[in-house]
Amino acid sequence: MIHIAICAPGTPISAEDAARVEALAKAEFPQLQLDFHPQCFAEGGHFAGPDDMRLAALLACARSAADVVWFAKGGYGSNRIVAQAVEQLAGREAQQQWFGYSDCGYLLSAAHKHGLARAVHGPMPVDIRREGGEAAIRRALGWFAGSREGLEAELDGRPTVAFNLITLAMLCGTRFLPDLTGHVVLVEEVAEHLYAIDRLFFHVTEHLRGIAGLRLGRLTAIPENDRAFGSEPEDIARDWCERAGIPYLGRADIGHDAANRIVPFGQAQDRLA
Repeated sequence: MIHIAICAPGTPISAEDAARVEALAKAEFPQLQLDFHPQCFAEGGHFAGPDDMRLAALLACARSAADVVWFAKGGYGSNRIVAQAVEQLAGREAQQQWFGYSDCGYLLSAAHKHGLARAVHGPMPVDIRREGGEAAIRRALGWFAGSREGLEAELDGRPTVAFNLITLAMLCGTRFLPDLTGHVVLVEEVAEHLYAIDRLFFHVTEHLRGIAGLRLGRLTAIPENDRAFGSEPEDIARDWCERAGIPYLGRADIGHDAANRIVPFGQAQDRLA
């Protein structure tokens, strides 16, 4: 039996969504045991409970015998507990996976840098509510069960990471971002104006000089501005990569949608172990 411990380091998930994920897993992946921590359903202002509750749930999952810590939902809040998580889990050599995306990129980044866990970008339980969301959940559950069919198709053997663009921008300059020299960096974004995307690329490309290249995932739900920006997302990415001397490597099959593919952080051999 493969044990999946689930917590919500940012915002809460509904009990109804959790029940749908559990039902799908029980019906199609009987080798998986899903355990939603009660904190997933807590509410405290914007968050799934106060910082100390969310941290305690993360630590409980991380210190359990779980094979995977699956983050239930992003939103906002993981950055508020990442420093304490690093401090309290320091020194362990874990083979446990931490799995999620979006705001949870703060924890994935810190886990990858400090060896707290094997970080993997991929769908979260909250994605069950999307159109086509069951396919996203099957992709994650299949990965936990040993399938590699959900991998992003263009992973080429070089060390790779995947981030939400604004999360990566906030990580730049902090002690939680690993040295990405020689890495291929995949980015995606949701609900940001094109001028904000342009500004984010200005910032991240200044911090990513020396990477092997950048690939652009989907940028979805872009709000309309009061005046046309004049450049499309890929033009923006190409422009800032060229300014920083970063190879632009094309598109990536990741995003805030049900088609979001799986990207393990690190070397190629880590993806298949």
